[in-house]
Amino acid sequence: MATSTLPNIVIIGGGAGGLELATQLGHKLGKKNRANILLIDKNRSHIWKPLLHEVATGSLDSNLDGVVYSAHAAKHGYRFQLGTFCDLNTDTKTITLAPQFEQQQQILPSREVNFDHLVIAIGSVSNDFNTPGVKEHCFFLDSHKQADRFHGALLNAFTQIHQNTQDAQLDVAIVGAGATGVELSAELYHVADLLKVYGLSNMTSAKLNIHLIEAGPTILPALPPRISQSAKDELEKLGVNVMENTRIAKASSEGFITSEKILINADLMLWAAGVKAPDFIREIDCFELNRANQIVVKPTLLSSTNDDIFVIGDCCACELPDGKFVPPRAQSAHQMASCVESNLINKLNNKPLENYRYVDYGSLVNLSRFSTVGSLMGNLTKRSMFVEGKIARIMYISLYRMHQRAIHGTLKTIGLWFAEKIMRVVRPRMKLH
Repeated sequence: MATSTLPNIVIIGGGAGGLELATQLGHKLGKKNRANILLIDKNRSHIWKPLLHEVATGSLDSNLDGVVYSAHAAKHGYRFQLGTFCDLNTDTKTITLAPQFEQQQQILPSREVNFDHLVIAIGSVSNDFNTPGVKEHCFFLDSHKQADRFHGALLNAFTQIHQNTQDAQLDVAIVGAGATGVELSAELYHVADLLKVYGLSNMTSAKLNIHLIEAGPTILPALPPRISQSAKDELEKLGVNVMENTRIAKASSEGFITSEKILINADLMLWAAGVKAPDFIREIDCFELNRANQIVVKPTLLSSTNDDIFVIGDCCACELPDGKFVPPRAQSAHQMASCVESNLINKLNNKPLENYRYVDYGSLVNLSRFSTVGSLMGNLTKRSMFVEGKIARIMYISLYRMHQRAIHGTLKTIGLWFAEKIMRVVRPRMKLH
């Protein structure tokens, strides 16, 4: 069969779900010359999104720990194209990629890509709820580039305080006490304690003031109360000022202003309160969307408006039997990728499609080296089991290893684990540039 007659499967977005799907389809279809698999992403490399808070603090180096799409594609039977998805024509079955710029210079023009089957896995962005001043004054952690920008600002702040002989303090305000906000708060204390090893002895965790701001009554609102309370206790032991039932009305150059007109002073401000699918998806006008811009899908994860388009990950609005939607988590994206992998193969073989079934395996929150807490869903009793300490830490790490195994295979994942152990001996414990 000629290459030109092969079906084109295009995946937009190389996050947890998109990259895993491209990898598996590359093995089962691409390498066997049964389909052309193309992955499109606006970045050249991939970082597992739950680790972005570690990139932001310098505990993880995105340049060393990331997966380079083009190199990964060459080994796993798919192709990679750098591009930013901006439009879709369902009649001609083409997607449009915007002109690509780097350092204010255009490196690629606008392009069109043909597809026979399309998978949209564009992820999510932070939802600022149109709060005045947030876009102008806050950092976000939606991508490794944004995490790198926060890391640069953090290093500058650390350096300024170290060289200031006065009793300077660094005030950090984080809005949103979900997993990102909670884990970042703990990680900041961890890296502040590392600084003395690298000559910044005047900047210690004692000079760090972190305000963790949550509009709801508890931190980690999506998790069971016992986990929320345990995490709150650990954060307060570190010195985090946990502010629940606190709504932000405005952000300014001085800090956040609450709905009660109280100013929370901050040198660095980060917004991590809720997520939504990117706003441009509304302008395409091809989909049924919910309030968070997510694309509504059928039980098979096909778009409710088009049987050639699948949707997975954070941008997918998949309704559960109880009327709620599948939560935007890495485990959801992993399970959706597996479902769409099977359904695309079934489509090519003219077999019926499977319905997606979400399985909640529990949640884990890592508080850096200080603690890990979470719950695991029991297969026998279907009740959650509270875990913390070393057991929870091992399970938290295993989630990342499962992702690595899905995109690299077992042997390379073991090799990466050994390489990480060796690199810890020769690399600094935090990125200092």
